[in-house]
Amino acid sequence: MARLIGTGAMLTLLVACGGEKGESRPRAKPEQLDVAVLHSDAGSPDKKVLSRGRISTKSGEILILEPDGSVTEMALDSSEGRDAFAVTEADLLALNANLGLDLSGMPDMAPIAPREPTAQERALAEFAARTKPMRLNLPASFAAEPKDFQGAEVKSFDSNKKSGNSLVEVQANLRRGVDADTAFAYATCALASWADANGTPYARHIRTIRDERDGKVVVGSVFTLSGERPMGLTVMTTKDTLQECKTRGIPAA
Repeated sequence: MARLIGTGAMLTLLVACGGEKGESRPRAKPEQLDVAVLHSDAGSPDKKVLSRGRISTKSGEILILEPDGSVTEMALDSSEGRDAFAVTEADLLALNANLGLDLSGMPDMAPIAPREPTAQERALAEFAARTKPMRLNLPASFAAEPKDFQGAEVKSFDSNKKSGNSLVEVQANLRRGVDADTAFAYATCALASWADANGTPYARHIRTIRDERDGKVVVGSVFTLSGERPMGLTVMTTKDTLQECKTRGIPAA
């Protein structure tokens, strides 16, 4: 856009044209299209002003009316011409905000409406709003028994260096007779301690398998770890979980 600025034109805004709804045949191509040009004022370069111009649909030239009354010609298929139209609606909205301009008052120009979120963006936002922190599913009257917790180990399966995510499994051993919620809470606390030691702030639970071996309850809980908050209805925040484990008296190893 450097050359455009030098000639006094910074942005060129096309006025949309087309057939009306219900027409069986398209309108004839107009010979010229009206445009509005934003440029620097000759007397005050920091001041932005709007002037009018036209584009010839036959010759493919942009004709820009300069403040001094002269006309600048530019080929539509030139690099400068293509740059003049490489402006998105988001760029225009940002320009309005930065310069305090209201382009909707220009003749033949419709108001510039903000871009509406796509269906995918709305769905992601709705899903994110349903996300809640993972809590230990224990009753308020729960009292930890140290002898119930008989050691836990965290095993990392792989590491995705590109995304920063990794898959781990926690194997926790508990005394026979311990209920499933207490067993899972122990595995979760062990995972939180391991994640904190490795500088990983978030985790998401995938699945848990419970079994009995050699007179013990053994659970295998699989989690994904990530440096950024992952998508999921229930997400573990390492620091918060560690604090809850400490408060409820569940060891983190």
